[in-house]
Amino acid sequence: MYLVQNLKSHLKMDISYFSSETFFLLAGPCVIEDEAMAINIAEKIKTITDKLGIPYVFKGSYRKANRSRVDSFTGIGDKKALKILQKVGSTLQLPVVTDIHESHEAAMVAEYVDILQIPAFLCRQTELLVAAAKTGKIVNIKKGQFLSAESMQFAAQKVVDSGNKNVMLTERGSSFGYNDLIVDYRGIPIMKRFGFPVVMDVTHSLQQPNQSSGVTGGQPDLIETISKAAIAVGADGIFIETHPTPSLAKSDGANMLPLDQLEELLTKLVRLRQGL
Repeated sequence: MYLVQNLKSHLKMDISYFSSETFFLLAGPCVIEDEAMAINIAEKIKTITDKLGIPYVFKGSYRKANRSRVDSFTGIGDKKALKILQKVGSTLQLPVVTDIHESHEAAMVAEYVDILQIPAFLCRQTELLVAAAKTGKIVNIKKGQFLSAESMQFAAQKVVDSGNKNVMLTERGSSFGYNDLIVDYRGIPIMKRFGFPVVMDVTHSLQQPNQSSGVTGGQPDLIETISKAAIAVGADGIFIETHPTPSLAKSDGANMLPLDQLEELLTKLVRLRQGL
């Protein structure tokens, strides 16, 4: 309810935008590369989600702050990328989500987007959570790869105690050895008990981080498997990074879903949710 009301007030949207009868989608490129790319991806996804009746939030990082190597692509410039995110939202009348990494970013970024996302590695950073909460925006907290689902109640509580009940929690896999992740699907119903929408970050759960090459690997062939399992256990939302040509993406291409495969996947997920 909190999530729906917040988005409705910002975008003058109908309260049925996040319907309880289906799941919602957070999707877009890993990082904003240019305006044409961002709008092209958002338009194509919106066409698909409108057709399938899926509430849609455009996702794009305005800056990547946790790359494996110092020479990795981090972004096109903060203000330039944020203005592109804002333009996507206003042009297509879509809510927009992006990451923040330090507390001083919260107020600035909140001027451009509807949802502030807390990266998994930073989900215990109190100052960051409090700063995000104080903007009044929805705060999507990704579960740390090192935390149990039960522990996420404390991250969410920091936002609530700061005067903001607009919280989402996102599962993105747990560390399994040094260079792999595994999804414990018990975490989704556990986190749902806290009373906030729970999202499954499908593509980041399929990362193979910190490979010897310094470039993150992935298993995109398992995107459908992870997505179906999340819907089956009751995830409220699905998070997917997608790109027209993942091999050319400037970040996380190894675990992205090719954009031309998204409609088929979402169609299957809708049918699965309807059959539950």
